[in-house]
Amino acid sequence: MAAERPAVARHELKYLINYGEYAHLSRTLDYVLQRDPAGDEYNDYAVRSLYFDTVFDDFLYEKIDGVGERRKYRIRIYNFRDKQIKLECKMKRGDLIAKKTVEIPRDLAEQLIAGDPTGLDKTSIPLFHDVFREMKTRLLRPSVVVDYVREAYIHSAEEVRITFDKKLHTGLRQTSMFDRYLPTVPALDHNLIVLEVKYNRVLPDYIRGLLAGVSAERMAVSKYVMCRRFEEKEF
Repeated sequence: MAAERPAVARHELKYLINYGEYAHLSRTLDYVLQRDPAGDEYNDYAVRSLYFDTVFDDFLYEKIDGVGERRKYRIRIYNFRDKQIKLECKMKRGDLIAKKTVEIPRDLAEQLIAGDPTGLDKTSIPLFHDVFREMKTRLLRPSVVVDYVREAYIHSAEEVRITFDKKLHTGLRQTSMFDRYLPTVPALDHNLIVLEVKYNRVLPDYIRGLLAGVSAERMAVSKYVMCRRFEEKEF
């Protein structure tokens, strides 16, 4: 099992853009930035996350209510395989985000999906202690599967990472994240794509210039919230 990666605060900007804006910006970025090594020949890879929430959906409503400091727990895999499984806690304060991440084996992932935190408190990994506490005190449990196809571009300056998240689907209340054929439904109009821009301290001017043509306003709703809006809840 890998060690926990240190949480480093970074800026994260999100936009909801249409297909025309995506097509233009994607072509431009492909000329001037590097493709993500994780992508295939089309610079795409599939992301599947299983998000966790408390018995009262505290993390969901904190996001909807715009609480300044909040967190989300999730297990994430890529291309529907269990080769790399990440347990993550994403923490947000304003425009700044930080992530605690630990790679875990499938048997531990299955244990957490079953709502069993046994043994997490006996380790030296802080994220495991956090999950143990949340499962014991607030009944943290699996909430929703979130699927999308990601296209990413990177640059070493300020560790810039620009991503397009396409074909957003929700598994509703299903939690069998290792089932490649898990039934999912679209959570967003096919013409809309989530653009995310991440960087350390300052976004370089020439990269900011590349994004100047994006007319969309900053996005307030997360993919997690989008994938839970089909439930019978007050949003």
